[in-house]
Amino acid sequence: MNEVLYDLCDWPMIEAIVYSEHDNPHSILGAHEVDEGLLINAFVPEADKVFAVNGKDKFEMEKVDDAGFFALLLEGKKAFRYKLRAEFEDGTFWEKYDPYSFEPTIDGQDIERFSNGIGYDIYKKMGAHETVVDGVKGMSFAVWAPNAMRVSLVGDFNMWDGRIHQMRRVAGSGIHEIFIPELTGNVKYKYEIKLRGDLCVMKADPYGYESEKMPDNASITWDLEKFGWTDQEWIKKRNASDITKEPVSVLQINLDGFMGRIVNEETGETKFANYRDCAVKLCDYAKKMNYTHVELMPVMEHQFDDTMGFATTGYYCPTSRFGTPDDFMYFMNYLHVNGIGVILDWVPCYFSRETFALGGFDGTCLYEHQDPKKGVHPIKNTLMFNFARGEVTSFLISNAMFWVEKYHADGLRINDVAYMLYLDYNRNFGEWIPNIYGGNENIEGVEFLKHLNSIMYKKHPYIAMIAEENTSWPKVTGDVDKEDGLGFTFKWNNGYVTDLLKYLKCDPLFRKGRHDQILNSMYYNYSERFMIAFSYEAMERNQTSIIAGMLGEYYNQFANARTAIAYSFMHPGKKLIFMGQDFADYEGWKPGKPLEIELLNYDTNNQYSKMVST
Repeated sequence: MNEVLYDLCDWPMIEAIVYSEHDNPHSILGAHEVDEGLLINAFVPEADKVFAVNGKDKFEMEKVDDAGFFALLLEGKKAFRYKLRAEFEDGTFWEKYDPYSFEPTIDGQDIERFSNGIGYDIYKKMGAHETVVDGVKGMSFAVWAPNAMRVSLVGDFNMWDGRIHQMRRVAGSGIHEIFIPELTGNVKYKYEIKLRGDLCVMKADPYGYESEKMPDNASITWDLEKFGWTDQEWIKKRNASDITKEPVSVLQINLDGFMGRIVNEETGETKFANYRDCAVKLCDYAKKMNYTHVELMPVMEHQFDDTMGFATTGYYCPTSRFGTPDDFMYFMNYLHVNGIGVILDWVPCYFSRETFALGGFDGTCLYEHQDPKKGVHPIKNTLMFNFARGEVTSFLISNAMFWVEKYHADGLRINDVAYMLYLDYNRNFGEWIPNIYGGNENIEGVEFLKHLNSIMYKKHPYIAMIAEENTSWPKVTGDVDKEDGLGFTFKWNNGYVTDLLKYLKCDPLFRKGRHDQILNSMYYNYSERFMIAFSYEAMERNQTSIIAGMLGEYYNQFANARTAIAYSFMHPGKKLIFMGQDFADYEGWKPGKPLEIELLNYDTNNQYSKMVST
């Protein structure tokens, strides 16, 4: 080896690169101007020869470590743009720009806003994005993993080898990034995270826009800008109106239950309907029934098929079960063009425990609380977000903005708000930790909700933010600045539904002592902006469908159910009803089974649905 080159080699750093333990590989790999000239280092495992190529000039690099570390000293040369050409013993080769010769694609201002909880559009920087750096088109990747020893980008493009694309920790921030030149298209990828203790885990991208179909779970790059939206008239009309003063009738649905699954008659295999087919069928039904909006139970990526989808694994990607991001954009666009608004169920309270997702992301409790008394949901056994961390706040608020800005959502229904307000909600004595004042209020959760709603109102004042909140917490729909409220647009009136169903279950002979159950709502109705919600959650909580909860013979049940619906639609407040309840589905929908839409073939159910639609 050239004696000068030998002296320039930083052997401890080379060893760190070879053993994949370096969190700033750009400091040694790539091209570096030194007193002697231009030093180029490259790590290409399994390569026989490596060359630095600049146009017609081709400089062979010297293998200084048998693991595949190559070095080259060009005396008197200054930095220039070059490609690496790697040749292998089997005669194959590749020639690519060196990813370690490019500057970071995320800057200090982005990092500061992210860490302070005000990275409202940080989704534009984190994750995977097609971009151009120094005139070279490629793809940038960034992920937050502050406690990782090292993070590598792995995928089909590098044979899932964590040694090849080790990422740079940016300015000690905990964000790791890399730019891969000339990488385009729909590419599968994950992050390989090396933990303390020499363990490695493979994680999907928290900001990934697309995912493989379960049970596979790699993230897939996607260009969200290529879809041609045509819903400008709807958006213009929506933005000029005040939803609090408009008639609102919402159909809450689960896409799998509403559509059912497609069965291959030859093989017996089933598959999910596509978002595009869902759009047509749902739109026709919603227009026939005179709904102004539909509300989708979570379409964000989740692990298991036969669930309601609340245990989220991919916050930024619509589930691939029903198609691609473009297919979901088509769904949203189609409903808007046909005059139907779309509200999305959103779960910022808790997330899935699946090992490929957010849990223990960098070997520590990063997104969740470390103490299970705060970090584990007491009923669902999922993990709960740590709202005290600015990066978590940025992740979630940015996600809310993402669904509004990129998918044109008209509203978000926030799930399980009570768990974000109270530290002891559904927890027994000794199972929760008081706040710093000794109380049961979740101070960080309350501030997060105020922050979320205030910034959403400032950026998108026409978006409906709806709270599923089952307690008497005051001013849920109160203005954040003027009333010290939480800032929601509407609150679900779950108490009304429970009281009404109890009343109508009762024999008419004994109702005279229970009239308060249908009148009680008027005592508090004007304390909030309420939405009467015959939701899936209400049906599950009351362990009955509307029709099955009615008293008497079959015809009496229909009569009582019609009365319940008619009374509710005349009651002050916006209206929501879960699919199937609007045509008297007796058993009620359960995950994994299709909606019994064929009941509309029966005259009694058909007459009931006509009454609901008018």
